[in-house]
Amino acid sequence: MLARRNELFPTMSKLFGDFFDKELTDWTNSNYSPTNTTLPAVNIKDEEDKFLVEVAVPGMEKKDFNIDLKDNMLTISSEKENEKNMDEDTYTRREYSYQSFNRTFTLPENIVDADKISAKYENGELRITIPKKEEAKPKPPRTIKIS
Repeated sequence: MLARRNELFPTMSKLFGDFFDKELTDWTNSNYSPTNTTLPAVNIKDEEDKFLVEVAVPGMEKKDFNIDLKDNMLTISSEKENEKNMDEDTYTRREYSYQSFNRTFTLPENIVDADKISAKYENGELRITIPKKEEAKPKPPRTIKIS
């Protein structure tokens, strides 16, 4: 069955349709921090024995990152200030920038082995490996004999 929209007032319909269809359900704006700076893209893989978090952060160095774990909350943050210093008192152009982000993820309870979490930064990608506890890993199928 086809749904029919009332187009008696197309402008109002479009305004409210866009607001309710996009603003409340479109979470793509989560790529921006409250200061309108871009947050890095994150991929999270659920593998058999671990979770793998991949964060795209080109142009950074490993010293720029902080990774904290508290109460099953994994927080990845970074602050970096780039400043091009000029020794002259008067200048016609001076360029500097400031980058920061903070991403927090809730880790599943009783599944991850928090003591074995590791991180590596290479080629513009921060990779965080979160091992699963032995009891949380999938078990191979088992045949049960009938007596």
